[in-house]
Amino acid sequence: MAVPFHDVNEIRADFSAAMSAMYRAEVPAYGQLINIVSEVNDAVLSSDTAAMLNMKPEEDVLRIAQERHGAIRLGTPQELAMMARVFAVMGMYPVGYYDLSVASVPIHSTAFRPIARADLAANPFRVFTSLLRLELIEDDTLREKAAVVLDERQIFTEKAVELIEKAELQGGLDKGDADQFVVEVLEAFRWHSDACVDADTFGALIKAHRLIADVVSFKGPHINHLTPRVLDIDAAQDAMICQNLPAKAVVEGPPRRKCPILLRQTSFKALDEKVSFPERDGRLSEGKHTARFGEIEQRGAALTPKGRALYDHLLATVRETITPAADGSNTKDYVAHLAETFAKFPDTWREIHDQELAYFKYNIADASSVFASGMSINVLLDLGVLSISPIIYEDFLPVSAAGIFQSNLGDDAQENKQAASSQDQFEAALGFKVANEFALYEAIQSESLSRCLGHLEAVRSAD
Repeated sequence: MAVPFHDVNEIRADFSAAMSAMYRAEVPAYGQLINIVSEVNDAVLSSDTAAMLNMKPEEDVLRIAQERHGAIRLGTPQELAMMARVFAVMGMYPVGYYDLSVASVPIHSTAFRPIARADLAANPFRVFTSLLRLELIEDDTLREKAAVVLDERQIFTEKAVELIEKAELQGGLDKGDADQFVVEVLEAFRWHSDACVDADTFGALIKAHRLIADVVSFKGPHINHLTPRVLDIDAAQDAMICQNLPAKAVVEGPPRRKCPILLRQTSFKALDEKVSFPERDGRLSEGKHTARFGEIEQRGAALTPKGRALYDHLLATVRETITPAADGSNTKDYVAHLAETFAKFPDTWREIHDQELAYFKYNIADASSVFASGMSINVLLDLGVLSISPIIYEDFLPVSAAGIFQSNLGDDAQENKQAASSQDQFEAALGFKVANEFALYEAIQSESLSRCLGHLEAVRSAD
C-alpha cells in the first residue's frame, strides 16, 4: 500500500513555524514583537471593532495567529529558479511583479504564496522574494568579483535538492520526507555570521549599495525579516515605542480607517550584527552588518484595479505635497494630510462594494428570504439574502515595500532612482510567468458568488 503524501498546506505551516522559531532565536526582538502583536490582536477580537472588520470567523480569524510573511534576497537567476521549485513543494507560487528600482533599491521581486481560497485559509504564509540586479554595480571589477562569489555558492544542501527532486518526481512527499525537507530547506534561510568576502570587498559593495553587500557577501539568502499580522497597527506601533523598540516614525501605506484596505506596515530598524571576514593572509577580521529587522503589518481588503487606481492617485496627491521625513520631524503633518486626502475613499464596506473598489466574498445570510432568478447582487444585499466580507489582500505594496527597505538600509542609503527593471527579464530567470493578483482575487469573488446563487436557486427550485 502506497504511503500517502503529506498535505502541502501542512508542509507550509510546518516550515512557517520552524522559520518563526529560528528567527526568534536569531533576533530576540522578534519575539518581543510577536508578544505585542498577540496582545493587540486579542484586544481587537474581544472589542466592538471586531465586527466592523467583517471577517469570517471560520476562515479569516482562525489564520491570524499563525500568519506571517518573510523576505529573502537572491543573487542569481539560478537561485531564483531553484527557490521557485522549493516553494512549489509547499504549495506556494509567484504572484505579482514588483519593481523596487523606483526607490533606488537594485532588485525586482515577486511574492511566493498559496493561491486558492482554501489554501490561504489553511495557512497564508508568503515570502517576498527578490532578485539582485547585479548590472547596477557600476564598477566593472567589483561587478565581476561579485558575480564570481555568487556563482561559487550553493545555498541549498545536497539533501534539500534531493528531496525537491523526489517531490517533483513523485508528486509529493510523505510525512517523514516532508519533515526532513523542512529541516534541510530552513538552512538556506539561516543567518551566517561568516562572510564570503574580505572586509575591503565588503566595504566596496556597501559603497555600491548596502543591499548588494547583503546579498553577495554571505553564504545564503538569510531571512531579513519575518512579519506577523496585526489587527491594529497603530496600537502595535505605540506598544513598540513604549517597549523601547526603535520603530519607524511613520506607518507605511494608507491611513487608519474603519474599513482597512490593502496593507499598512511598520518596523523596528535593522540591528547591527557581528560579522567575520576572511582576509587574504588567512586571518579573520571582525566587522558588523546591518540588514535584519522586525516588521508588522495590518492587512485590509484587496482592491480592484479601479480601487487601486484611486488609492494610487490619492497617495500620489499626498506625496506631491509632503513626504514623511526619516527622522519623524513631520509625522503629525504627514498623517493629517494623508487622512484628509483619503477621506475621498469610501469607508463603509457597502459603499466600497457598490463602487467596485474592492473584492468581496459573498455569503448566504438568509436563504429563506425572497429570492428570484435575475435579482441583482445589490438587491440581494438590500433584502438580507446575501452578506459580504472583504477578501484579504495577500500581496505587497511597492511603495510600502520600498519604504521599509530604505528605512533599514541606513542613513546613507542611495536616493537616486535607478533605471526600471524588466518583468520579462525577471520571468526569464524564474522560468515562467508570475500570476496576476487581480485575476486571482476576481476568481475567488466570482466563485463565492456562483456558489451562493447556485444554492439559492436550488432552494427556490425545491420550494
